[in-house]
Amino acid sequence: MYTKKFEIRWSDLDANRHLANSAYINFMSHTRMGFLMENGFGQKQLAHYNLGPIVFYEHIYYFKEIFAGEPVTVSLELNGLSEDGMYFEFIHKIYDHKGRNCATCEMMGSWIDLEERKLTTLPEELFKQLDSTPKTKEFRTLTKEDTRKYGKRPDNLSSEELAKL
Repeated sequence: MYTKKFEIRWSDLDANRHLANSAYINFMSHTRMGFLMENGFGQKQLAHYNLGPIVFYEHIYYFKEIFAGEPVTVSLELNGLSEDGMYFEFIHKIYDHKGRNCATCEMMGSWIDLEERKLTTLPEELFKQLDSTPKTKEFRTLTKEDTRKYGKRPDNLSSEELAKL
């Protein structure tokens, strides 16, 4: 399991004086990018392949408050990966200084070709790196259908609705 430790800063708190939702997202994103950079997905490698990681969704489940002065550890494990590496899902867990799981996040993402602006598969070299990531007990092979498992679709405004705004 990959982990990263964080101190809770004053700016990480919300009006209720506990860790703000945005801080959870920032800590998990920082952990994810740290993991990727340490495992062959640094800026140089991504630029070589013209790739960028994208987030489809992040679902956070909160269990216990986190307060200032209490350091946290954020973990990362691979929960799913498509056969071509196009889709991936990470599980992040946030633990307090006593090892209690205060929050868990499911994050699904993909890779975008930065020139074509379309989803793309991973080159074999990077796929092997990602596939060797520590996996959850629930790890599964992802398909395109997994990216729409919640049934969410865009709900665009018509030109008439847009004109009324």
